[in-house]
Order: sequence, then structure tokens, then C-alpha cells
Amino acid sequence: MARKQERLGTPRAAGIAGIVFAVLMAAAIVLMRTALPGGAGGDEVAVSEGQRGAVRSALALVPFAGIAFLWFMGALRQQAGDGEDRFVATVFLGSGLVFAATLFASAAAAATVLDESLQPSAFGRHFAYALLTTYAMRMAAVFIFTTSAIGRRLGVFPRPLILVGYLAGLTLLVVGADVPWSELVFPAWALIISVSVLRGRRPAPAKTPETV
Repeated sequence: MARKQERLGTPRAAGIAGIVFAVLMAAAIVLMRTALPGGAGGDEVAVSEGQRGAVRSALALVPFAGIAFLWFMGALRQQAGDGEDRFVATVFLGSGLVFAATLFASAAAAATVLDESLQPSAFGRHFAYALLTTYAMRMAAVFIFTTSAIGRRLGVFPRPLILVGYLAGLTLLVVGADVPWSELVFPAWALIISVSVLRGRRPAPAKTPETV
């Protein structure tokens, strides 16, 4: 009975964690993009105190977004159970962990704009945007691809949701770094997945000896 209750509670944990991650991540991206609209460019543009405040708010959200993402990833993996393919599961886990690590590294680099003794655009702004838009979003694309593949294999997600996942992953993989605000595709996808999970979509229970 305890094992059954644990598996029934996992989809709810995944859904809630996914929604928290989506909201916090989207808010951090919006704040960062608003504070530094020039992205990696605009080397000579000074950063105002208002922009620094927006960056501070974004950086305060990133750790909680990362924690929620790890919880979201773990709960999704738990849902797959024994039916997951080991190769796909390894890529799923690896891409998720690299995304989280790159997200934190991007936030650390962006924090240099808060130090008035440094030239924020000389290094921190370039490095932060490269990590976020090029590397973190590529890992997010791989995470979306593998999640969609697992969902299709186990029958967790409907076909339209799987198609949305593949399109979102392709967008982040191919054009993410070149299209401003495209980073919002990832939290938007996570929000859609989380709502779907909370509405009761989860893998069929594994065949065990207890079903006689």
C-alpha cells in the first residue's frame, strides 16, 4: 500500500515542481532580458541602478528555479519506473543535470554586473548570455527530446503534446541563440507538461506479480 501511495503521489509532485520551475524560470528570463536588452552586445552601454535591481531579482529566483527543476526531473524519472529505456534515461538525466549546472554558472556570470568595480559588459554579460542562450538551452532541447521520447514510449503524453515537445526542442536546438526571448520556450513547455501531469496523465502501471 505504501508503494502504491508513493507512485500515486509522484505525478502530483512532478506537476507542482514543474509549474514552480516554469514560473520562476520565466520570471528570471524576463527580468534579465529587460535589464540587459542588448544581450551579449552593447559593450559600451552602462548598467543603471534600476537594471542592477532587475538583475538582482532575477539572480534571486535562479537557485529556486534550479531546485524546482531538479525536483521536476526526478519526479518525471520516477514516473517512468522500470519501463524506461536505459540509454534514453541516461541522456535524460545527463542533459537535465548539465542544464541545471549551466543555468547556475550563467547566473554566477551575470552577477558580475552587480559589482560596480568591474566592467560588466567586458566579460560577465558575454559569458552569461553565451551560457544561457547557447549551452543551457541546447541542453534544455536534449532534455525536451528525451522526455518526449519517454512519454511516447510509455504512452504518458498524447500525440499533440509529444509533437509540441519535438518542435520546442528543435526551436531551442537550432534557432535558440539567434532569436531573442526564445529561452521562454523551455519554461512554457515545462508548464504545459506539468499541467498535463496534474490532470492525471501518467504511465500505465508496470506489470507485476501482484496483478493476478
